[in-house]
Amino acid sequence: MTNRVLMAVVLLAAFVVNGWACTNFIVGKKASADGSVMVSYSADSYGMFGWLYHYPTAKHPDGAMRDIYDWDSGKYLGQIKEARQTYNVVGNMNEYQVTIGETTFGGRPELVDTTGIMDYGSLIYVALQRSRTAKEAIKVMTDLVKEYGYYSSGESFSIADPNEAWIMEMIGKGPGIKGAVWVAVRIPDDCIAAHANQSRIHKFNLNDKDNCLYSPDVISFAREKGYFSGKNTDFSFADAYCPLDFSGLRFCEARVWSFYNMFSKSTGDAYLPYILGKSKEPMPLYIKADSKLSVRDIQRAMRDHYEGTPLDITKDMGAGAFEIPYRLSPLTFKIDGVEYFNERPISTQQSAFSFVSQMRANLPDPVGGVLWFGLDDANMTVFTPVYCCTDRIPAPYAEGNGDCVTFSWDSAFWIYNWVADMIRPRYSLMIDDMRAVQNELESTFESAQAGIESAALKLYQEDPVKAKDFLTNYTDMTARTTVDRWKKLAEFLIVRYNDGARKLVKNGKIVAPATGNTAPLERPGYPEEFLKELVKATGDRYKSQVLK
Repeated sequence: MTNRVLMAVVLLAAFVVNGWACTNFIVGKKASADGSVMVSYSADSYGMFGWLYHYPTAKHPDGAMRDIYDWDSGKYLGQIKEARQTYNVVGNMNEYQVTIGETTFGGRPELVDTTGIMDYGSLIYVALQRSRTAKEAIKVMTDLVKEYGYYSSGESFSIADPNEAWIMEMIGKGPGIKGAVWVAVRIPDDCIAAHANQSRIHKFNLNDKDNCLYSPDVISFAREKGYFSGKNTDFSFADAYCPLDFSGLRFCEARVWSFYNMFSKSTGDAYLPYILGKSKEPMPLYIKADSKLSVRDIQRAMRDHYEGTPLDITKDMGAGAFEIPYRLSPLTFKIDGVEYFNERPISTQQSAFSFVSQMRANLPDPVGGVLWFGLDDANMTVFTPVYCCTDRIPAPYAEGNGDCVTFSWDSAFWIYNWVADMIRPRYSLMIDDMRAVQNELESTFESAQAGIESAALKLYQEDPVKAKDFLTNYTDMTARTTVDRWKKLAEFLIVRYNDGARKLVKNGKIVAPATGNTAPLERPGYPEEFLKELVKATGDRYKSQVLK
């Protein structure tokens, strides 16, 4: 992190409220259409600047130390011993296809240890640099907090490799008490799972060492603190360390429900009463989907705003005239002393970046691991392929092109935000133009994948370095091409929708005037349903009159 960016992050930290941020989806290898393990992640935080992180492979001398900075605030926390060998990490995936994502559940505030050195973000990226498997990553993370202390509040982690996926939940022990209590549960290969800022692990099998790992004191510590007093077999991590309240239900669990509802109709129907606060039975940690899921399925799921469900936010007054599926923060507001809320969907405007990782055991690591990556809101970005062997970050995704308080034409983050903020106020009018370009690009990358990887495999058999260079160049090309195309989309949108009118389009191009300097256009105005509501609210104020 550059000094300039670090300073900007620190300055903003006092003003930025993360709210209920981040969403993770997990797909087991037998639940996916191509046998891949998948993890998705959106880094949702107001004011956060996004780029594609890179930690190159390295060897370190004996006694080398590593500085640790809090991922959220940039605050210096201390030093840890550096590993002799660290692995290449691009984004949230390393060269062995290990992927780690997270969502913050917070939990009991008295358990935060501000003297700890390892924050949740540092745990992720240090573990990725030191782990060849998901289980190894779990050990690295839990050993680090045991030795150096855990700085953050309660956290859920998605930890996966080409063969298995886990959810690990962790929370500290309070000020000055080194370590953390935690539990990790393996997601069955034929299941899908999700977490979204609410602890999701309830009861777990204390005797299944292959599929459940936990700290030795995870239950005894809860007893000591007065959080639990029943039988060990009845212990719920979530109930003890992150008791559910309304915000955890409606802002967090609702996103998990929406994911389950997309791919398991029976699960969605069964747990809608829970989301609406009419049932206390929590959703399962994982479920079986009605059909096998593809990368594109998960990309689309990351763009969800509860459309077509009882929580749909595109049809009420808050959506305005143009069915805007976004609400300005904060999530809650008061009128006449009564508190109300806005829904918090999966896709949200404050995302810094999002990804869908694809991990495949039937391919060599450099070819099998793909991080489908996009800057800004998943709904308004393009997921481009970033292969896990990549050792050169595409310029539009690289650190140094602008920052959280500096716009740059060379930054994919700012280009995607530019287009998104142009579309949102007139969402239903403009979204189809964006979606056409988005689908075209993502479909092209999907169609090209088999051919690209076939060529890469041939090169890999000849020389792995040539395969790595080939895939790094392809990663670079797709990112640059996409951002250039998005700039053209922005130009198209400003011309087509200038001044609230809409110019005509034929074969994807704006129709030019036959003569003169006035383009043919239409005036879409406001939808009829909106105008009806306007008349209801204003009565005869705007009723036309015949002058006498």
